[in-house]
Amino acid sequence: MSKRALVVIDLQNEYLPTGNLPLTGIEAAVANAVKVIADSRAKGIPVIHVRHEFVHGGRPVFVPGTPNVEIQSAVAPQQGEPVIVKNYPNSFRETALKQLLDERGVEDVMIVGAMSHMCVDAGVRAAADLGYAVTVLHDACATLDLEFEGMQVPAAQVHAAMMAALKFGYANVISTEAYLAA
Repeated sequence: MSKRALVVIDLQNEYLPTGNLPLTGIEAAVANAVKVIADSRAKGIPVIHVRHEFVHGGRPVFVPGTPNVEIQSAVAPQQGEPVIVKNYPNSFRETALKQLLDERGVEDVMIVGAMSHMCVDAGVRAAADLGYAVTVLHDACATLDLEFEGMQVPAAQVHAAMMAALKFGYANVISTEAYLAA
C-alpha cells in the first residue's frame, strides 16, 4: 500500500451558519471529517490541515485575524499536525503542501473539506496533476447554492456535478462509510 495522507481543506468557521459564507450540509460534512480524522490518527496516517485567508483585500470572508478564519474546533489540528495557510483556491499554489507531502513520502492523498466546487475541486485536480493518487470522501465535503446567468443551482446539484467530474477523471470518490469499512 502506498503512503497516504489526509488533507483537510478549509473546514473553517466562515462556513458555519454563524459565518459569512454558510454552506449547505456543513455540519454533516464536518461530522464525517471528524470520523476520518480520528481513523487517520489511529492508523498513523498524517493529517494535514489547510486554512484559507484572503490577504488581497476586497472580500468580507476569510479575513486574517478574525474568528471566522479559524479551523472549526471539531476538526482542529492536534499538536504536531501541520497547518498550511493558502491564499488561493488551490491548496498547492504558493504553499509548502507538495514539499510537505513529498518529505513524508506520500503517494496517495485523501481529501475532505470545503467548498466542493472551489477549493476541494482545485486541490483534487492539482494533486492528481502532480502525480498523487487521490481519494475524495464526498460526504465529508460541502458547498453552497450557486447562480449562473440567472439559473439557480442548488447546493446538492453543485456538489453532485463536482463529485461526478472529479470521479470521471481525477479521483476515487467514495463515501466516508465505504472508506472506513475498507
